[in-house]
Amino acid sequence: MADDPPTSRAQPLMLRWRQAHATLAPFVLAPLLLTASTGMAYRVLKDWGGWERDRAHPLMTLHEGEWLKSLLGPQAETLYVVLNGVGLLWMLTTGALMVGERLRRWLAAKERKGSPGGRVG
Repeated sequence: MADDPPTSRAQPLMLRWRQAHATLAPFVLAPLLLTASTGMAYRVLKDWGGWERDRAHPLMTLHEGEWLKSLLGPQAETLYVVLNGVGLLWMLTTGALMVGERLRRWLAAKERKGSPGGRVG
């Protein structure tokens, strides 16, 4: 209808974004956790733990996806880094869209509540 608020058309799109976010999250989470934890461990152990570069290298091998070369070939490390970056950007973007939509709805409900005769719902 012409009287429909703009959210009525946006809602199915937001639902699809939310579903895609939820579907991809488990696949993105493990590599991101591995990358973040090994990167932090490498830096902390090297700087504060007194580890030499060679001793900490296995952490960097995990961090950069170098271990995938033996399984998937010479381009695996680059693919891992690219997919990890794209996955992070995807989760940040879709997460921000969902937060923005929730904030927009909250502000609209607050505005309706404050206006005379307005209702929430």
